[in-house]
Amino acid sequence: MSRTPGHIPRRQTNYVKPITMSSVETISSEAFRLDGKIALITGGASGIGAATCRELARAGAQVLIGDLNLTAAQTLATELPGAKAIQMDVTNATSVGAAIAQIPQLDILVNNAGIAGVGNITNTTEDDFARVMNVNVHSVFLVTQAAFPLILASHGSIVNLGSVAGMVGVKQRLSYCASKGAVLAITRQIAVDYPKELRINCIAPGTVQSPFVEGYLDKYHSHEKEKTRAELVARQPIGRLGTPEDIASLVRYLCSREAEFINGAVIPIDGGWTAA
Repeated sequence: MSRTPGHIPRRQTNYVKPITMSSVETISSEAFRLDGKIALITGGASGIGAATCRELARAGAQVLIGDLNLTAAQTLATELPGAKAIQMDVTNATSVGAAIAQIPQLDILVNNAGIAGVGNITNTTEDDFARVMNVNVHSVFLVTQAAFPLILASHGSIVNLGSVAGMVGVKQRLSYCASKGAVLAITRQIAVDYPKELRINCIAPGTVQSPFVEGYLDKYHSHEKEKTRAELVARQPIGRLGTPEDIASLVRYLCSREAEFINGAVIPIDGGWTAA
């Protein structure tokens, strides 16, 4: 090709479409979608569970609201398109089996049901310890085992709700720390056994403003609720309690295709508590 003296050939480049506000909105609306997915959330009728049901439904999933309180689950189900309430006692194998038998397909399992426990090694009774372990640990075993064939068939995702109490020592929380440490261990162990068949991760929240925390304040600190609430806020460097919606957003992300490389992880969401 002939060139005139001093001619500099123009370099060819690939055209890149400029990002406009409308394209940003489109990208945002398509992120972390769960269209066509069926999700079971235990303890789904209140608190973090209810927020998770709303968030996954917003992402396009059909949510199955598993809860001992069927009336509350049914009330929430009326708010969400395609949602269904399922009564289940997560500590009872027969109840869990009957609930899972109603589900022909399952893509997402969120083991959220749990209770608190207050006391140290000297004043925690055997019954109290057993009750916390039953609800917080045995239930994860029962529900996950029952739902496992469905999750394997869909190459689905499991999210377990742990706690920072499973990662660090928290005063007067012997049974609760023990139970949440077990949930973390269960998560990692299943991920090791089934690294390509499914994804399983654990979220470790700090203190979240929820009926769970309000129940604790009412039961153990009714005479000094605001003082104790301020102490709960102070241990999280960000300067506030978490919200159920904070946790639900992370659940949604972990269940989405954008999180496909995350497996066997324990993710704190605690306002900086475990970093301090």
